[in-house]
Amino acid sequence: MYSSYIAGIGHFVPERVVTNFDLEKLMDTSDEWIYERTGIKERRWIVPCTETTTSMGIKAAKAALQDAGKSPDEIDFIVFATISPDYYFPGPGVGVQEALGISEIGALDVRNQCSGFIYALSVADQFIKTGMYKNILVIGAELQSHGLDKTTRGRNVSVIFGDGAGAVVLSAAKLNNSSQILSTHLHSQGSNAAELMVKDPGNLSKERFPIDFAEHEIPESYFPYMNGNLVFKHAVTRFQEVINEALSANNKSVSDLKLLVPHQANYRITQFVQRKFALSDAQVMSNIHRYGNTTAASIPIALSEAKQEGRIQRGDLVCLAAFGSGFTWASALIRW
Repeated sequence: MYSSYIAGIGHFVPERVVTNFDLEKLMDTSDEWIYERTGIKERRWIVPCTETTTSMGIKAAKAALQDAGKSPDEIDFIVFATISPDYYFPGPGVGVQEALGISEIGALDVRNQCSGFIYALSVADQFIKTGMYKNILVIGAELQSHGLDKTTRGRNVSVIFGDGAGAVVLSAAKLNNSSQILSTHLHSQGSNAAELMVKDPGNLSKERFPIDFAEHEIPESYFPYMNGNLVFKHAVTRFQEVINEALSANNKSVSDLKLLVPHQANYRITQFVQRKFALSDAQVMSNIHRYGNTTAASIPIALSEAKQEGRIQRGDLVCLAAFGSGFTWASALIRW
C-alpha cells in the first residue's frame, strides 16, 4: 500500500480585475452592498475569447508540474473538476492530456460543484493508495463569467462568482511518509438539489438545447439560482461537521491545525466557521475578497497562494473543507 502527498501546486487567474464599482455600471448594486453580504471586493473575469476552462486548467497544471519538479510524461492520470466545461461534452480533462502531450493516459472529469476539488482529490488519492497510478494531475478550474446574468435580475448571484484555476500533482510515497493525504470525507444531500442549481439545458427542461437567444431574452433557468438563506444555514452546519469528522478520524484536535483552507463561498460563512472553532486569522486562509467564488478552483487557488505566502511548510497539518450545490460537502486532512 502507498500513501499520496501533494508534490506540487500552482494556480492561474486572469489578469482582468472586475471590481464592485465596475458592477455598479451593469446592474443596480453597490460596493457596500456586495462587500457587506459576501466579503468580495473584486473578482477576475476573462477578457472574452482569451481563455477557456481548459486553457486555464492547463496553465495551473504547468505551474504545479514545475513546482513538483516533474515533466508531463511522468503523469499517469488526470482528474479535472469543473462545472463550466468548454463543451457540453467532452469534459476538459482530455484537453489537458492533449495540450501537455501525454500519450493516451486516462482523464476523468468530476462535476461536484464547490466540493469538486476535494472530490477529485479523494478519487486521485484512492488510485494512488491502491498502486494503480504514481503521479496524478488534479485540477479545479472555472470560467463562470460567460454564464452569469449581469443584469439587476441576476445581481444576487452574479456578483459572487469569478474565473480561475488551481492544480496539484498528487504523487505516491511509502505508507509512512511524513507528507500525505491523511483522509478524505465526502457527503451529499440530494433533497436540496434545486436550492442551488442551473436548471437548463437539461433533461428536465422543455428544450433540450438552448433556443435562439438572438431573438428571445435568455430565460432565468439558464442562469444560476441560489436560495441564499437556506444555503448559508446548511453551509455553516456542514462545514463544522465535516471538519470535525476529518479531525476525529485522525485523532487530531483544532489546536493541531496549522491552516484551514475552506471553499471560498462567502466570507460571512468563513467568519462563522472561524469563530465556532476559535481559530485565529493566521489559521484560516481567505482570498475571496480578491477572487470571489471560483467554485471548484477556489480551494486549490487558495492553497497555492498559502504556500506562496509561506503560510504552510512541510509537516504542517492542513484541513480543506467545502460545501456547495448538490448539496455536497467534503473535507480532506493533509500532512503537508
